[in-house]
Amino acid sequence: SRNHGGNILYRIAAGADSGDLHWTEALMRSFDDLAADPAAPAGPFQAVSLHYYTMSGSWGDKGDATGFSTDEWYTTMARAHRMEELLTRHSTVMDRYDPHRKVGLVVDEWGTWWNVEKGTNPGFLYQQNTLRDALVASTHLDAFHRHAERVVMANIAQTVNVLQAMILTDPDTGALVLTPTYHVFAMNAGHHDAAALAVHLRGVQTRVVDGTELPLVSASASVKDDAALVSLSNLDTENDRTVVLDLRGRDVVGHDARVLTASALDAHNTPQQRDAVAPRPHVGVRPHARGLEVDVPAHSYVTVSLGLR
Repeated sequence: SRNHGGNILYRIAAGADSGDLHWTEALMRSFDDLAADPAAPAGPFQAVSLHYYTMSGSWGDKGDATGFSTDEWYTTMARAHRMEELLTRHSTVMDRYDPHRKVGLVVDEWGTWWNVEKGTNPGFLYQQNTLRDALVASTHLDAFHRHAERVVMANIAQTVNVLQAMILTDPDTGALVLTPTYHVFAMNAGHHDAAALAVHLRGVQTRVVDGTELPLVSASASVKDDAALVSLSNLDTENDRTVVLDLRGRDVVGHDARVLTASALDAHNTPQQRDAVAPRPHVGVRPHARGLEVDVPAHSYVTVSLGLR
């Protein structure tokens, strides 16, 4: 394949599955010298891919999309958190060969993968989408923001009716249902084309899950012109959190907050209840000596839009 006139191809090499660092290194060694000339474009590819799915069980029995236990909630969140480790490790391998970070990392497949819904065609991979899926999405997006210097693209699998979809359609009623994951993506729209900000979380409580520590709060932030967006996820199933935003460098002249949560961990939207899990205005934001104090309810996702000057 070749470039044609002003149509410049962006070539993505088929990359690693999960923690296969050897494959990422093999791909990076196939590039032209990436260190010699900082201005020279990467070749013969411009990016390598990575895919990683989240589930609470094994490949043979991935776990159910609804009706799961609290332990399965935390197992899922801990496995979703592994994306942070994967991005760090694959990026480290890439840095060895590509110190100027010319080569992009494309997370071409990510998201939850559950057992198919009963009564549906197994090959179609149709699954329900709950509040748990929403928080898996929000914590992944936070990880992508933290690695924005390397991650150039991230594609959730998938968008309509398959795996962690944004939209489910109902053949009986013709209804189009927006899932909790859809709402997380919509609430993240303020991050589009913005500059990622460094976020340092202090005093975050953790929970040990399968021998590893899971941080119970995830966050990211970005700024664009006279606006900023702060995203906060509370993965704790029972305990509310209060987060103080220590805002520096700009004056905040206004704020607007939204919250996505529900009473049940497996709450989801249906043609009969399309807004069981939907964002609502959040009044739990108050001025603080260091900026703002934000209430983040148990098992919730909160975004705070800031007006700046």
